[in-house]
Amino acid sequence: MRRIFGSLFLCLTAVVAFVLPTSTAHAAGPRPVIFVHGYTGNATNWTTALSSFASGGYSSSQLFTFDYDFNQSNKISAAQLGTFVDQVRARTGADKVDIVNHSMGGLVTRWYVKQLGGNTKVAHWASLAGANHGTTYAGACLIYPSCQEMYPGSSFLATLNSGDETPGTTSYRTWLSPCDGVILPYTSTAVSGGTNTTVACQTHIGFLTDLVVLAQVRSYLST
Repeated sequence: MRRIFGSLFLCLTAVVAFVLPTSTAHAAGPRPVIFVHGYTGNATNWTTALSSFASGGYSSSQLFTFDYDFNQSNKISAAQLGTFVDQVRARTGADKVDIVNHSMGGLVTRWYVKQLGGNTKVAHWASLAGANHGTTYAGACLIYPSCQEMYPGSSFLATLNSGDETPGTTSYRTWLSPCDGVILPYTSTAVSGGTNTTVACQTHIGFLTDLVVLAQVRSYLST
């Protein structure tokens, strides 16, 4: 009976650690990675990415997903991300984390990095089809603050993209594609001062399961 309960405890601990470790540990190996979804997304968007990173040498205790209310202001989501980053750093013992984002997650994470001092805590920022300069597609959901901020010409985007778009010592890289179909124009993903990689033809959602791109992201984070 003791063996059975012991096995159950180990399994439960592994599941919890996948989301957020419950005990403090000193960082070893790759930095913790936080995956941030986009509009209408959630943690399940990263299933393929998590598997790809695990097969590439990351342990479950180094991989985290950040969920947020995608209809609220991206500023609120960015502040919540900041709290989450501090929790991950405290519980893993890492000085800095890496962030991988998709779509509107680019706005949430960049606001945190640029406006809330996150550049001192983020080593690498990787954006897959990020709405970094907005998208006209957001016109379909303008009743929500997040979409108002994501629409080209918003005061949010004006602030986010004024001055240095890639501040601090954080390394910035984006992946974009003319076949995106959601980030319009697709060149909106690129950030000045970062490394911008154009993928020949990938759909907006397709980036989430593109094993070639995910391998490139892993390689980038290892630098």
